[in-house]
Amino acid sequence: MSNTTQALSRIEAILDDSSFVEIGAGVTARSTDFNIQEKKAPSDGVITGYGVINGNLVYVYSQDATVLNGSIGEMHAKKISALYDYAMKMGAPVIGLIDCAGLRLQEATDALEGFGTIYKKMSIASGVIPQITAVYGNCGGGLAILSSLSDFTFMEDSKAKLFVNSPNALDGNNESKLDTASAKFQAEAGVVDFTGDEETIANGVRQLVSMLPANNEEDAAVSATTDDLNRACPDMAAEIADPALALSDIADDNVFVEVKASYAKEMVTGFIQVDGITIGAVANRTALYDEEGEVAEKFEPVLTVKGAYKAENFVNFCNAFEIPVLTLTNVKGFEATVAAEKGIAIASAKLTYAFANADVPKVNVITGEAYGSAYVSMNSKSLGADLVYAWPTASIGMMDSQLAAKIMYAECYPDKKELPEWDSAINVDLKPVTHEEYVESVAYSFANGVKIDSNYDISDFEGSKLSRYMDIDIQDNTITFSSRSAFGASGKTEIIAFVRHESVFSRVRFIVKSAQ
Repeated sequence: MSNTTQALSRIEAILDDSSFVEIGAGVTARSTDFNIQEKKAPSDGVITGYGVINGNLVYVYSQDATVLNGSIGEMHAKKISALYDYAMKMGAPVIGLIDCAGLRLQEATDALEGFGTIYKKMSIASGVIPQITAVYGNCGGGLAILSSLSDFTFMEDSKAKLFVNSPNALDGNNESKLDTASAKFQAEAGVVDFTGDEETIANGVRQLVSMLPANNEEDAAVSATTDDLNRACPDMAAEIADPALALSDIADDNVFVEVKASYAKEMVTGFIQVDGITIGAVANRTALYDEEGEVAEKFEPVLTVKGAYKAENFVNFCNAFEIPVLTLTNVKGFEATVAAEKGIAIASAKLTYAFANADVPKVNVITGEAYGSAYVSMNSKSLGADLVYAWPTASIGMMDSQLAAKIMYAECYPDKKELPEWDSAINVDLKPVTHEEYVESVAYSFANGVKIDSNYDISDFEGSKLSRYMDIDIQDNTITFSSRSAFGASGKTEIIAFVRHESVFSRVRFIVKSAQ
């Protein structure tokens, strides 16, 4: 198959059958420098036109790598610029299919001027009409800027190359060492939103166009659905560590289109449809599951620099195109590393501004922790969220209460053997409780031989007030508490005990059932 046929076939794979209408088929290069007129340049290396995707009007161009390597010259650029003028006038998305060697050197400054014109058209169209780029071959130099000016970028994962500087041009690097132009590298860097083979790209572009509004003045896209809006999602509690699963559960027909899935995996962004209406989703991730349902990666519930930028960019897009935003929040603070400290303030400020500035409908669901300024930045009520829901197990506050106490009364902790009056008590019933569920505390359900983490000095229990009310047996780092019958007819009593955690004494209130 020739590339000319291939350029057209890529268009036809994306558009509805027989819907493509070509514009500017007779345009060719007009430069005569370096005897370029002796080389045939049909359509000047780019096929432009319009068609429909599921009935939605789109404008599309596809570069032809057989014509002067698909390089962009004066007329090539003018065809793309004219296409943008048509799309802006009609209020329809633009789809660019890239397979290009970059600027046409024979046309020098004329080609450079054309490049700049495309940049300008894309900049003007930003936030007005959706722009989608699919990279099938080379996309190097200034063309990489063109792809990044788009709202969403697809990239073929085996043959395509996307780079500003080629891998071999980077100091100390070569392609065999690290292929910085590959789809995998660019996806992990956040430059590319989706990767796959040509068929996957075609299907992905069609799906995305069907979910997005045609322009910034059109209402959110609405699709017909038979899914029950009021159906229950019984598995959500188990899925919430990986919000991609939870969002799929919420979505019509369980379809969640995740954007930038390989970049900043601790932050999930993407589109769902609920009752046929497109919604943008942002969520904090603490675990990533593989296809077998096993945990592939774990993440701290904190805001990172990359995660904040990822969410900010996505929220801005949703706001521009009147797409409601749903947030699933589970964040206890900010990333605490030296590297993060160089950028977390700016990144979080941009995220905060994006949510505060967004005037689309905003809903926040607190699924886990919601602490401090990090929570405020995640679509909180104070930033303008229209509705904030909280799961029964959610925690909301300035920070963890014990950490707050240590900060406020640091002078009381290192050497004090007595309990400060201000220390918070923790109510614990007899349900099994894991160490992870009560990090930074010594709150455990001491029923018949609970294993204590080695960080705790369990010998402190022997002399505690707890021993006044219970028989305590310590063997092999295990404490067994046996209740006495003298607890009373009520069947339970409250016991205040002093226990030590890493030289810090805390008051813990145990609600203990008596032996019957």
